[in-house]
Amino acid sequence: MRRLSLVTGGTRGIGAAVALRLAADGHDLVLGYHRDTEAAETTAAKVRAQGVACRTVRADVTDPDGVDALFAAAEGRLTGVVSNAGATLHLGDLADTPVDVVRRVVELNLTAAILVARRAVQLLDRGGVLVNVSSAAATRGAPHEYVHYAAAKAGVDALTHGLAQEVAPRGIRVVGVAPGIVRTGIHADAGDPGRLERLGPQVPLGRVGEPEEVAEAVAWLVSDACPYAIGATLRVAGAR
Repeated sequence: MRRLSLVTGGTRGIGAAVALRLAADGHDLVLGYHRDTEAAETTAAKVRAQGVACRTVRADVTDPDGVDALFAAAEGRLTGVVSNAGATLHLGDLADTPVDVVRRVVELNLTAAILVARRAVQLLDRGGVLVNVSSAAATRGAPHEYVHYAAAKAGVDALTHGLAQEVAPRGIRVVGVAPGIVRTGIHADAGDPGRLERLGPQVPLGRVGEPEEVAEAVAWLVSDACPYAIGATLRVAGAR
């Protein structure tokens, strides 16, 4: 069966790693991105080099019209969706976080995930899989860093748990992945490029994670290897 998967935030960091890993499994892909056209084309070229089709779509997934445009680019029967768009945008105590940043973070990390999930389960057929990318911050709270982001990701975990039960009778699986501190640009984008080196040694495994390690978990969940798994969020964080 031809497999066609859509990945939001699919051209940098974890999203790019997921795209390449799914391509290795033979998935044709639609990659959604917001701004970085150069990164999108670079990732798409690497995906196509593995012999699968790939389309890139610039879309704002906090906007329902953007979500619709992204899914419209998936020509054919959609078999998988990886909802990965997200950012912290700020590091610091919640009391010191500007209200506009709080709103943007909730919109991008939670509202967008809900909108993408809504459209995904409208289009996925029996056997389809939605993977929501959450964060280990959802359960540890991230005090003094990004409580607002942690709260949004906790909402994503609730989305995964509840929606999985709604659509299970239709043969659609909804699952999640919660990365810990991973080597991506999210830290520098939030204004702390040294965060990886500072916190990596504090992880029980003694290092930060790599995007490819998260991608392996996503690929497993999307595959037919765990057909009885629904509603759960798999922690890929080198820690509890």
